[in-house]
Amino acid sequence: MNALELHRTVAAEVLPEAALHVGASAVTSTDRGSLERIDPTTGQLLATFPIAGEREVDQAVRAGRTAFPAWRRMPADQRRRILWDIARAIEAHEDELNKIVALETGFPVSGGGMAMAIDYFEYYAGWVDKFDGELINTYPGNALDYVKYEPYGVVAAIVPFNGPVLNAAMKLAPAFAAGNCVILKSPELSPFGVMRLAEICREAGLPDGVLSVLSGDKETTRAIVRHPDVAKVAFTGGGIVARSIMALAAESLTPVVLELGGKSANIVFEDADLGAAARIAATVSTIAVSGQGCLFPTRLMVQESVYEEVIERVAAISTGPTIGDPLDPDVHMGPVISEAAADRILSMVDAARKHVRVVTGGDRLENNLGGNCFVRPTVLADVDNASDIAQNEVFGPVLAIMPFKDEAHALEMANAIDLGLAAYVHTNDLRRAHRVADGLDVGWIGVNGFPDLVASAPFGGIKNSGFGREGGRAGIEEYVYQKNIHIPF
Repeated sequence: MNALELHRTVAAEVLPEAALHVGASAVTSTDRGSLERIDPTTGQLLATFPIAGEREVDQAVRAGRTAFPAWRRMPADQRRRILWDIARAIEAHEDELNKIVALETGFPVSGGGMAMAIDYFEYYAGWVDKFDGELINTYPGNALDYVKYEPYGVVAAIVPFNGPVLNAAMKLAPAFAAGNCVILKSPELSPFGVMRLAEICREAGLPDGVLSVLSGDKETTRAIVRHPDVAKVAFTGGGIVARSIMALAAESLTPVVLELGGKSANIVFEDADLGAAARIAATVSTIAVSGQGCLFPTRLMVQESVYEEVIERVAAISTGPTIGDPLDPDVHMGPVISEAAADRILSMVDAARKHVRVVTGGDRLENNLGGNCFVRPTVLADVDNASDIAQNEVFGPVLAIMPFKDEAHALEMANAIDLGLAAYVHTNDLRRAHRVADGLDVGWIGVNGFPDLVASAPFGGIKNSGFGREGGRAGIEEYVYQKNIHIPF
């Protein structure tokens, strides 16, 4: 069986019905027509899916408004159980969901992010009965003054193509735990994983109307953000779209939370474990999900004394992965999300060629799978930190390496960018690790490793990487407002 036959067979087995999930209804066609999703591995049509218009958006919001009173007042133990049951249902369907994500994104079937999605639902299930208010000391008179945390009502969640089920879980779990209903806008390039997630949530006992999943285009997003009964918008994606969402939300002063792009510095000092540092730099930036991760350490800054050694180590690892069909469990790296993305990535590399040393990659990978979306892991050395390839997110398997002199120089370089999502430090000097972490202008830092994105820790950026947090107590606080109640006595 060739790749095309295999993908068609697997798609027939695991792809859900292409439908909008509006309250209790599955809507398979709309006045706005449909979109096509091309399989990035084979280059052939994977499936079509409907485009939600203003009518479907309004129906979904109305369903959420209808479900909200009972959902917010549901006893905590019952809502806690539903979130826990969703986690168990994702676990039961993990293999199926991984295959769906592999088909629509090209991400290897072994790394669909389902374990993290499960973690988010389990973690926030535990918050449902523990998210207490506050008792306030009063003056000048005596009173009972207390604060309640109130859910917003119907909130919108707009998620990106990379890790669609995980990104959805990062927003759905805390929103549900706080008592909100959610309109989830699926990614245009990977809509099917979240369609199946909607079915799984309903099968696990989530009441009708608490979750609606709408597929579509930028007009669908506009209709969701502008709807007067959408009380808050949570968005993960790029800065250009984020600015348009903020402008639309400003029309009705709808609050937003934004998790945007990154160009994370990865600082390697001469006293670090160079093997471990090089392995993380190469594996995470040029191999894992074909470099399509916002928090990946894509600016590798190496102290001058070990600069060439680290380049050699990184190059050796970057040329070693098994690249191929993401449905193959032995494959480490599949295609990027689309042919347009591959074109954009390679055009950025081509523009940088005359100013950098191309150590490895920088081209399309020939393959017998049919698609034109495979980009070879690319390592660029001697990169100017002020250049386009260093300052702007490539969102592909491209690593930019540059030398630094000392600690002060490394911090100056790391912070000389308008993004501030994540950063990484490699050193065996504990004091230096604390000093450098303290001096980095970012929201999330890993020392001597690439930390797991766990539900218990807050994640998010500063500067043009957005604002607000996902994970931890901060993550559930994004989905409530504070109501103060003062009763004198």
